[in-house]
Amino acid sequence: MSDKALQMAEMIEMLPAQEQALAFEMLKRIVLAWDPDFTKVTSAEAKSIEEAEKSGFVAEDDIDWDNLEKYA
Repeated sequence: MSDKALQMAEMIEMLPAQEQALAFEMLKRIVLAWDPDFTKVTSAEAKSIEEAEKSGFVAEDDIDWDNLEKYA
């Protein structure tokens, strides 16, 4: 987690529960305005995705689970 995110979390924790809920809703609206479909990724997520793609990762849907012997 970035330093800025930690600072925000610490500040929100100082608030009473009702104000925390308000802060959460405000942040949720900001995130949804920035990425309404949750399709954007952070730089850390992009790096993780790139590493997985280069690792020989195979999607579960691409495996014929009824005929695993063909992968041996």
